[in-house]
Amino acid sequence: MTITIQLPLTLESIKPLQAGDVFLLTGRLLTARDAAHKRLIAELESGQKPPIDLKDETLYYVGPAPAKLGQPLGPAGPTTSGRMDPFTPQLLKLGVRGLIGKGYRSDRVKQALIEHNAVYFAAVGGAAALLARQITSAEVVAYADLGTEAIRRLEVEDFPVIVVNDCHGGDAYADGRKQFEIIHE
Repeated sequence: MTITIQLPLTLESIKPLQAGDVFLLTGRLLTARDAAHKRLIAELESGQKPPIDLKDETLYYVGPAPAKLGQPLGPAGPTTSGRMDPFTPQLLKLGVRGLIGKGYRSDRVKQALIEHNAVYFAAVGGAAALLARQITSAEVVAYADLGTEAIRRLEVEDFPVIVVNDCHGGDAYADGRKQFEIIHE
């Protein structure tokens, strides 16, 4: 049975999540990729406030393709999360509660997830057109000049994710490697 989690995330909603759990996300989230992360951090370092409130938000690392007629967005698959690692701890300090992407996270990010009670989800790479079907609306909310990398607010319904790194230090990728080693000894 797959459980639906309502967005935005709260501390109470992520505490029970465990690495390896599969969920469907429903509600609002923000998109943010490399260029948006760089700009957000540059603004913070210069003393500016972010253009949007990040408290309890979930950031989806995606640069969606242009929308086809009648759709809010085109294909919208996850990008490699590790590229956002240099910026992630600072954004978690601002209250970001969830992250969605693909691939491994650095030890520094995994520690920051524990410290700031946040969670990292993986979405299936290579399924961009299928994931886009779960997006019901999209609106640019910051950095429109960045085009596909602008920050957008998305409404999603039954968006499938897997908990990779939970707020307790669990790591689904590490667990998977251990299981593989046991099977192949």
